[in-house]
Amino acid sequence: MGIMFWIVLAVAVFYLISLYNGLVEVKNAVSKAWSNIDVLLKQRHDELPKLIDTCKQYMQHEQATLEKVIAARAQVSSARESQNVAAVGRAETGLRSGLGQLFALAESYPDLKANEQFVQLQARISSLENSIADRREFYNESVNINNVRIEQFPGVLVARFFNFKAFDLLKFSAEELTDVDIGARFKA
Repeated sequence: MGIMFWIVLAVAVFYLISLYNGLVEVKNAVSKAWSNIDVLLKQRHDELPKLIDTCKQYMQHEQATLEKVIAARAQVSSARESQNVAAVGRAETGLRSGLGQLFALAESYPDLKANEQFVQLQARISSLENSIADRREFYNESVNINNVRIEQFPGVLVARFFNFKAFDLLKFSAEELTDVDIGARFKA
């Protein structure tokens, strides 16, 4: 009976170590996914002033839209630096809305649409937006895996003992999911 006890104990210890290592792995996957989003947000953050400067040359009458994009950019930057996922989601909604309006307004400025720098910046920012959406999906999947693992039995016991925490999903508001009313933008 003595040897059986040690075998069962060794299996239990091995299982707990394996469970702990699995929780560490999914926690670090969330951090990695957030870092990937952070890099893209920083790249877009660096591109936006160039876009605004290019637009300012042509769109003197659209100052409110330009200021909205500038303010939203600052909010995203602040939320990103504090790693506040909920605040990033809210700020992203404002920035994406402002960019949508800016790109829609650009349609009424043929000289701006023909500007090579504007076209390149628009394509670069659109590409970054698509990459952010892809990374957001990966981040949310990583968060979901982490949150499920720390709630399932017996992982919940190890997670509580070692203080593993749940992460927030990166959500954008329903406003971002609606299409920009381009017709209304031209009437304004």
